[in-house]
Amino acid sequence: MSGFAGGRDYDRGGRRDSRDYGGRGDDRGRKSLGDDLRRVNWDTHKLSTFEKDFYYEHPDVSSRSDADNDKALADQEIAIVQGKAPKACLTFEQASFPEYILDSIKKAGFSKPSPIQVQGWPVALSGHDMIGIASTGSGKTCAFLLPGMVHINAQPHLERNDGPIMLVLAPTRELAVQIREECDKFGGSSGIKNICVYGGAPKHDQARALKDGVEIVIATPGRLIDFLESGTTNLRRVTYLVLDEADRMLDMGSSRKSERLYLRSDPTVRPYCGLPHGPMRSNPSPAISAKRTPSTLRLGQVS
Repeated sequence: MSGFAGGRDYDRGGRRDSRDYGGRGDDRGRKSLGDDLRRVNWDTHKLSTFEKDFYYEHPDVSSRSDADNDKALADQEIAIVQGKAPKACLTFEQASFPEYILDSIKKAGFSKPSPIQVQGWPVALSGHDMIGIASTGSGKTCAFLLPGMVHINAQPHLERNDGPIMLVLAPTRELAVQIREECDKFGGSSGIKNICVYGGAPKHDQARALKDGVEIVIATPGRLIDFLESGTTNLRRVTYLVLDEADRMLDMGSSRKSERLYLRSDPTVRPYCGLPHGPMRSNPSPAISAKRTPSTLRLGQVS
């Protein structure tokens, strides 16, 4: 998840600078990142109402038998290893996306959905939690991004001092930047704003964008926690949460940081989409596993 583990900033590849904490350059008496975050008292906040189920099952999908659907999943090496999922959407049209999403798909030159999209889209559009296990380059970003944009456009507009609606956490700044490029590609036509926040870049521009208001924040957790501690942004409006390459976040020792961020999002739903590129040894957040059982999809021969 985060660029921070064992006192080092992996977003930068070196020690955290004392300027990030306003203290001296040594470690004596230094607080750990996130120590100033406190559990939110949600009783004191008025949360916005929101919708989360936008999935309309296409007639071609409804008419497909369970046996034919199982065969389609097997042909694409898709296995539902935990929970339940709607029938697969084998074409872009069957996903029942709005026209602005279909137009952006056509402009991108995609010929057909990838396996993670075939099964991931109906799950995400239905507002259900999901863990999708697939290899790098499998189309995971569009699997969570396009349903996320549908989700965003159905919510009340952001108001002053609102945080984002969609939060994507990534383990490295390189991955975060790649995700933002896809957001720019597919979100331009719908006017959805985004910002990428990570260590090793000036805070000023990132902070200004957060204060101005953006619907999507793509972040490495260390820099995001920094902004939360300073009051630059908040996660009260987050109703669509993604942990990309969640297994790498665990490997970097970030389970506690991911839970801290998760517990600061809207408690009435906290939708969750985890997308590891390999098998998960444990859930990214104990708070998630204690409350819900996500649909778990495995794509191909991921080892």
